[in-house]
Amino acid sequence: MYAIVDIETTGGHASANGITEIAIYIYDGREILQQYETLINPGLPIPRYIQALTGITDEMVAVAPTFDEVAADIYALLEDKIFVAHNVNFDYSFIQYHLAKAGYQLRSKKLCTVRLGRKIIPGLPSYSLGNLCRSLQISVTQRHRASGDAAATVQLFGLLLQQDTTKAIAHALNAHSKEQFLPPNLPPEQVTGLPGLPGVYYFHDQKGKVVYVGKAKNIRKRVNSHFTGNSAGRKRQEFLRNIYSISHEVTGTELMAHILESVEIKRLWPIYNYSQKYIEFRYGFYCFEDQDGYLRLAIEKRRKYSLPLHAFPLLVQGHQMLRGLIREFDLCPRLCFLQKGTGICSPIPDHTCRGACDKKEAPETYNLRVKAAIIHMQQQQPSFAIMGTGRDPWEQSCILMEKGRFYGMGYIPRDTAITEGIQVKEWLTQYPENEYILNLIHSHAGNHETELLKFS
Repeated sequence: MYAIVDIETTGGHASANGITEIAIYIYDGREILQQYETLINPGLPIPRYIQALTGITDEMVAVAPTFDEVAADIYALLEDKIFVAHNVNFDYSFIQYHLAKAGYQLRSKKLCTVRLGRKIIPGLPSYSLGNLCRSLQISVTQRHRASGDAAATVQLFGLLLQQDTTKAIAHALNAHSKEQFLPPNLPPEQVTGLPGLPGVYYFHDQKGKVVYVGKAKNIRKRVNSHFTGNSAGRKRQEFLRNIYSISHEVTGTELMAHILESVEIKRLWPIYNYSQKYIEFRYGFYCFEDQDGYLRLAIEKRRKYSLPLHAFPLLVQGHQMLRGLIREFDLCPRLCFLQKGTGICSPIPDHTCRGACDKKEAPETYNLRVKAAIIHMQQQQPSFAIMGTGRDPWEQSCILMEKGRFYGMGYIPRDTAITEGIQVKEWLTQYPENEYILNLIHSHAGNHETELLKFS
């Protein structure tokens, strides 16, 4: 027994909106056995554009019952039926949410006539209710009113039952089928065809634009987890409505999936990704030549597209490193911006300034020590590769760090002997680094020493 449902609402998500009208047709696959419809007072104003669309005004619902007053009748009609609607997750999420507020827990199997229409009658230009009914010559009266749309959905569902030669409806109702949880515009074969491997997946909108990027240890399992439950929030409902297709890229390891996700979020800037989109103001060492010809080391906030000699997350770390370089290479604290003002720098412990600050030492002589300090600083940064499983038995994955910087990652034939970092570069793809990626790599390296190949 089917309960074919349509509702009109004050907005697009249940948690902040009310139902203004509901129609329920109890249908056995051949005829309508019972019909229920009523206006509902949502307890809040109906936006003017929705009044214009549906024709339902605040005056019309002012004397209508509230949802709480009709909740028992609605629950009695729905509780033991298969819930059918056009874009079922929208109607179901609203009704389930408001029934729960009234003290009733609805747990129904669901069928979506959008999804079923795509499977049973493929190739139509549009599967919106109005366009689908026009294509199939189904008459619709009182469009955008609950009773009219529900009556049209009854005719549509009856036609789908008749033409279901592939048993799509039975498959959708199967206890192991996840179709009833999928977004209405997403072909189920795109989900069932996903691999159970580490990687990155992309949700695309109707125009093919990436709207969300995610990473996973098991792509298929993680993607399915997005569609379980019936959250009534606006963001989730909008998110589900805008998913039309999925693509993916398999990676050899979960660490590579984390890195690639971070790169792709910053490259594509998808609208439904909220983390990792902030600008990272890490600090870095920069070197420039002043008007007098002296090379000057400076600590500055890292700017977009800038390339520091060395980057670090905390200002105190940079100051500690800079003081060490000043002492070891007899650099001038004032020319390194460790001391402010002009003239002769103030002495610091275990250090003697050779006079560059008051031009007693020639720039050519001083600059040699600055260059030596830069080389020393870069040589102190580790170079290593993290080796792991590949995408198939004939390859191994590789993530390369070069002098403290993330170079890139890729896949190397398993029988390739590696003794230095330059050997692996031809196999790798270069990627931009960020603080999140560096923290991931250093944390993993610290916990998985056996996976590291260290280079001098």
